[in-house]
Amino acid sequence: MTEFWTGLGDFLQFTFQIFPTLGNSANLAFVLIMSAAFIYWMGQLFKYKRAGQE
Repeated sequence: MTEFWTGLGDFLQFTFQIFPTLGNSANLAFVLIMSAAFIYWMGQLFKYKRAGQE
């Protein structure tokens, strides 16, 4: 039974080494998506303003 927990611990330690790399890429993806949404939103606002709509 000890071998099971030791193996599980080794596996989890290996997988947790990936998190620092994924952490920044997840933040970057969120920033890119929000930036694209903001640019689209501002484009729509300018389009409606040019057309004279509120």
